[in-house]
Order: sequence, then structure tokens, then C-alpha cells
Amino acid sequence: MIKFKYYCLLLALNPLWVNAQYRSEVWSPDRSAEGRLQGKNGDGTYTNPVLYADYSDPDVCAVGEDYYLTASSFNCVPGLPILHSRDLVNWEIVGHALQELEPKELFDKPQHGKGVWAPSIRHHNDTLYIYWGDPDHGIFMVKAPVSEKGKVKSEKWSAPNCVITGKGMIDPCPLWDEDGRCYLVNAWANSRAGFNSVLSVRELSADGTKAIGQPRIVFDGGQENHTAEGPKFYKRDGWYWILCPAGGVAMGWQLAMRSKSPYGPYEWRRVMWQGKTDINGPHQGAWVHTAFGEDWFLHFNDKGAYGRVVYLQPVDWSSGWPIMGRLIPNPIPEQSSPTRSLSPVGEGSDYIGEPYKSYHKPKSNSKLIVNPQESDEFNDGLGLQWQWHANYHQFYGQPTAYGTYRLYTMDPPTEFKSLWDVPNLLLQKPTAPRFTATAKVRFAAKEDGQYGGLVMMGRDYSALVICREGDAFQLQRHTTIGADEGASEMQQAITTLQPTDRDTIPYAPAIYLDIFLRLTVKDGIVNFSYSQDGKHFKSASDPFKMREGKWIGAKFGFVAECCERKASRGWLDIDWIRITK
Repeated sequence: MIKFKYYCLLLALNPLWVNAQYRSEVWSPDRSAEGRLQGKNGDGTYTNPVLYADYSDPDVCAVGEDYYLTASSFNCVPGLPILHSRDLVNWEIVGHALQELEPKELFDKPQHGKGVWAPSIRHHNDTLYIYWGDPDHGIFMVKAPVSEKGKVKSEKWSAPNCVITGKGMIDPCPLWDEDGRCYLVNAWANSRAGFNSVLSVRELSADGTKAIGQPRIVFDGGQENHTAEGPKFYKRDGWYWILCPAGGVAMGWQLAMRSKSPYGPYEWRRVMWQGKTDINGPHQGAWVHTAFGEDWFLHFNDKGAYGRVVYLQPVDWSSGWPIMGRLIPNPIPEQSSPTRSLSPVGEGSDYIGEPYKSYHKPKSNSKLIVNPQESDEFNDGLGLQWQWHANYHQFYGQPTAYGTYRLYTMDPPTEFKSLWDVPNLLLQKPTAPRFTATAKVRFAAKEDGQYGGLVMMGRDYSALVICREGDAFQLQRHTTIGADEGASEMQQAITTLQPTDRDTIPYAPAIYLDIFLRLTVKDGIVNFSYSQDGKHFKSASDPFKMREGKWIGAKFGFVAECCERKASRGWLDIDWIRITK
């Protein structure tokens, strides 16, 4: 089978570091001279968001001239995605730090909104560390060595280490001080702890593997800075800095706070807010000081059904405080702790930042334009963009030697209501507001009620599937509105299709259908269509409105299920999926 994307071959040679990088047809933030989708002038600028995909709670660290980003992955597996960049604008997925969620008996089934919350990534002693909070189990850490060339291999990530056991702790971030001591800041989930809006600091062992000190509240946002969360810990010019959002995802702002002691007390300033832009939040993120002496801040912006996408802003330290984005007059210049007066901090205290939609690119030695992977030829297993809704099991699917990925029909959960409870959904994030996803598949059914196809998944979902009915196939739309609330699935017949092939030997014989399935997304509205020749597509019923999942954006991909398995499983052989304009 000849495939049109040559990068897949190189993925087999090294799944983490590829030399043939992927370029998207539907979203790229780089407006440099190689031709940009969002600009025509090749002016060396970038357009926000730099990642039009659901990488919520992003954190970034620099290793020389290389940058590594990770983000919340919740119940999706593999978890803790690792993205790499050389200029903070062009990113690619290079691996995952977490291959399975624990406890296994819990996460072998979908646990929407649970699992990996708000990780931090740090470089210390030639090692990358990632800490995250599981609000139901504690604070965890994984680590991996970094090579002399600043690279890290996915298979080198350690098994998760539970640093602190307990409920309610979220958004942890470590800081190794000059004397070798390690401190950890974290926020609290009201849903588990019974309180929030406060930040705590405690000391960890020097190797960062366990707590050796008790927590101390170092900041209470109160009413003025309610929902303070997502803290990131830094040290600069003798000051301990905590950067965090407050005010909530939709309408919040960025805080910077500083102290001469890791345990405070901290004075604070608001350093970025939405202002007159339509970039709501702007929420949790990461400060990066580059090898070229520049300072940048990456943060997320809530795009509803598309999830929480990533923006890049310059940082101005001229006032002694990190003002992010475009400097504008601060309408509330006298910001201070309600319990502690502050001394003047320079004229920059009269300013606050608002997000840029476009800005000049960071200094870099790289001219490469690269984007997170979307299309997949399945020549060498799954691309790094794919995730399951629960821990992977070999019954879900396997790559084949024929350049396809085989997804087996899954036994339905007890008292099946909708795909919300199904673990074997193979999904990826939308990466643009508008795109078309076309898949070439062959479906094999061995008994009635087996079905497979394309799905756009969220709290509401809709799928275009082929279902065996007797000696033929029925093309159907399966839709649930309110899947997260236990609503039942509605099914709609589109047309009847005759098999393109069938087994002739009477040993668990199957009938087969070769078909092209397509979903087209335009500003949150999905239209499904199908074709039997790959050229002429027919509409498959009404449009569907995307809706986000639990703490994640909507995701699209493949489904293979059965109504009731009596004998052998059917399967969906996916030849390719291509993401186009």
C-alpha cells in the first residue's frame, strides 16, 4: 500500500524524534516566508493561537534552544503529551510520558474529567521532571534523562512516583533552589478538599520524590482574586516568583507574586487580563526565559467545543514585574494584598498586559515550519496524535502488517446507553476551527449489530457508522445529546449498502464494505458524508453541533462496537485518514 505521507516511515525508526516533520493544511501560526495560511506577507510574525488544539493547562521548559510542552490529559491514554519546539511557535508531538493510568482497575474504564490534572515540566540536573495532581489520589511525578543534544526519548520516562498521597491537591510545580533544596507549590480542588483559591508551599526531598515538610498557605486569593489556581514556581534575581491565574477560566486574569522566601509572604500584581480583546481568560500557562535572552509566556484560552488552545505572549520585565502581552494603562494601578501594603515597584505598576493576536516570532536558529500531526497513513502503527478514552487493551485494536490499523468491535458495557461509557474510542484533537477529515476504511461484520465508523465525541456526540443488518449494511447516524447526563443514543438510518466482498468458506464468515467516510467541521458545526469511490460524496443527514467533553474539548476519530456479541468480533480496518482544508 503506497501512502502519501513519508513521515510515517521515520516514525518507526524513532517515534519521539522525527526528521521529516508534519505540516498542516488547516492551521499553522507561522507567517514566515515559506508561506502561511493565516497571512500573505511572510513578515516573520506568528498568529495566535500557536496551538489551535486542546492543550489545557500548558507548561513549558527550556533545555538550551529546545522547548518542551506538556498539558493536562485527564482520562485520555496515553497521557502527558510531550510537544517539542525550537522557536515556541512551531510545535510537534514527540511522545507521551504516561502510557497507563493507575489504579488500573479504575482507569480501565472511562473516568471522564479524572486522572491527570495540570502538570508542570522542569529541567534539572540533565533530567526532565513532570509533576501533576490527581485530585482523587495525590501528587505524582515521572522523569526522563535528557541527552547532550537536548533530546529525550519516550521509552525513557520512569514509572509514576507518588510524591504525596491524598485528595484535593492539584496543579503542583517544583522549584529547585541554588542550595539544592526543592520546594513544591500546589493549589486545591474545592470539589475534593472543600476549599480553594489558596496556594500552599512545602519542601520536598532534594531528589523531588517525597515531601519532607508540611504545607504552608502562602497566598489566599479571597474574593478579590478568587479561584487562584495553576501556580508555577520560579526564581529570578533573588526573588521567588509564583505566576498563576485567578478569577476563573472564562473571565479571569494573570497574577504575578514575589517574595524573598519560598514561604512568603508574597506581594502580588495583576499582569495580564482580557482587556478589549476577545481572548477570554487568559488562563494558566508558563513563563520561558530563552537562550537568546528573551522572555515569553504561553497560556490557554477557552474555545468552548474546541477546548483550551495555546497562545504565546511576550513578557516585559522593565518594571520589575512580568507584564505579559501588549502594555496598556492599568485601570486599577494600586493593586495589593488586602492584608499587606506594598512599596512602589516602578512605573510598570501603572500598566497591565492584554493578549496579542499576532506578534513577531521569538529569536531562534530554527527556520523549520512544523505542526502537530493530524493525518495518518497507519503504515507503522498509530501516530502520536491518537488517544483512547481509557487504558489501552489489546482487544481494542492493533496495527497490521498491511499498512492499516484494525479496530475491533467492542462488547457493549452493561446497560449500554451511549458511547460515553465506551473505552475503545480512538480519538484525536481538532487542530483548526475549520477542516475536513476523510477516512478510507473497510468494515468486516460477522454478525448483525456490529458497526464502525467516524465519530465527533463530547458531552453530545454524533457518529456516521456502517452497521450489519442481515446480509447487507445500513449506513446510520448515532447521536446522543447529553451523554454525560445518561441520555440514551438515538439512531437514524441513512441508506442501505450492499457488501463489496464476502467470505465464501463457512467458518465464521464475514461480509465486507469498502467505503470513504468524511466529517467536515466549520466553526463548531459538523457535517457527515460518505462515498463509495472516494470522489463523489453524499450528505449523511443533518448537521451536528460540537460540544466539549469533561474538562476536554470535543475529539474526533473512530468507533467500532457491537450491540451484543454472540461469537466472533467484527473489525474496522482503517487505511488512512487525511485532514485537509
